[in-house]
Amino acid sequence: MKLRIAGAQIPVTENVGANLESINRAIDYALGEEADILLTPEGSLSGYTHAFNQNEVSSALDSIVEKAKGRLGLALGTCYVEEDGLCYDQIRFYDKKGLYLGFHSKILLCSSLTDPPKGEIERYAVKPLRTFEFEGLVIGGLVCNDMWANPCCTYMPDPHLSQQLARMGAKVVFHAVNGGRNASYFSQIVTRQYHESNLLMRAKAGGVWIATVDNCLPEDVPCSSPGGVIDPEGNWVARLPAKGQHFFSCTIDVN
Repeated sequence: MKLRIAGAQIPVTENVGANLESINRAIDYALGEEADILLTPEGSLSGYTHAFNQNEVSSALDSIVEKAKGRLGLALGTCYVEEDGLCYDQIRFYDKKGLYLGFHSKILLCSSLTDPPKGEIERYAVKPLRTFEFEGLVIGGLVCNDMWANPCCTYMPDPHLSQQLARMGAKVVFHAVNGGRNASYFSQIVTRQYHESNLLMRAKAGGVWIATVDNCLPEDVPCSSPGGVIDPEGNWVARLPAKGQHFFSCTIDVN
């Protein structure tokens, strides 16, 4: 089975209107490339924050789904307050008809290593890991630290979520990233290489395809993790430039 994936390395801000414009540009690109599904970064609609306007995000989400409906599936990174009243850092999945398939919530929430831990672990709720069916294919989602369990900000043990998804039948993992970074040696050499190595190793370990994109802000500093598509042998088959706004499209043969 073949699947054409588009990805958007776009700026993620706390301005929902600006984020909506970036996502709409990405949708236009994906439609022009005749992609089956578009992946956006962590928090790409709401901003990477729990302090967003839910009504504004909901309205923008409706317009995004309507724009893509009938032509393009979505793996949309956003924070969102669900019907249970809890906020989740999530990837929302929609099929090409615009049908909502459900969401993956970030499980390895970042925090301090103190006891008790402090940080986003206090702000977002978590749901159990699950898979989704898209165009007859089993897929999964992971949000940023879910993939690599960065030891500098992960309070809990690493449950190897990508391998769990593989055991659950997932053939493709959509990975939405919004990693903090700066121009320091540790950020650009140690952390970025750690992230890339984990992407390649976990694709190979699970025998899964991984599609991944990061927030591109600040645009003069390389992203915290490379964007693109990795095959089940741990090879890049599409890769974005390290800095700035970029899109990719890539057809994969899951068989």
